[in-house]
Amino acid sequence: MRTFILASASPARRKLLAQAGIAATTVVSGVDESVVQAGDAGTLAGTLAGMKARAVLPSVAGTDALVLGCDSVLGFDGEILGKPESAAAAAARWRAMRGRSGVLYTGHCLLDAATGAAAEEVVATTVHFADPDDDEIAAYVATGEPLEVAGSFTIDGRGGAFVAGIEGDHTNVVGLSVPTLRLLLARLGVPIVSLWGA
Repeated sequence: MRTFILASASPARRKLLAQAGIAATTVVSGVDESVVQAGDAGTLAGTLAGMKARAVLPSVAGTDALVLGCDSVLGFDGEILGKPESAAAAAARWRAMRGRSGVLYTGHCLLDAATGAAAEEVVATTVHFADPDDDEIAAYVATGEPLEVAGSFTIDGRGGAFVAGIEGDHTNVVGLSVPTLRLLLARLGVPIVSLWGA
């Protein structure tokens, strides 16, 4: 079985891989996301995913490893929203987002260390937010959860209570589109079932 490396510190992404039967080793890329500029959320997510994967690749060059870089960004009201810089910023975002919709973009970049081949895709999922009141927003921000994630929300944690619905792939909103990963693996000639652990 080939080695699978996740170039991300995200526990949610690692959990998704485990649920999909893939045992991943985490190698944090160290990419400084703050210096990257892009005109739109989708482009930024794809660029950062590629940078993360390519930053990790030299450490496994010449091996049979597959390296996956991912990055998620929320496009909302013409803005690009990554992780909020403070609790106050997260609360302000939620007051703006409640009752409205945004698009969560996740960039995926899969590299084959043995061949140098790459497969990349950006996946978009529309997220419809519920209408939490100010007390609910304050309580949610106080948990610290929205400070750790793009767009200041999760769908697989406490924030799921404030997501009214989605259009698209649920796993993409968590941080890694598992159906897309299957397609990227296929492009590199690797059936996803070949990565399933016992």
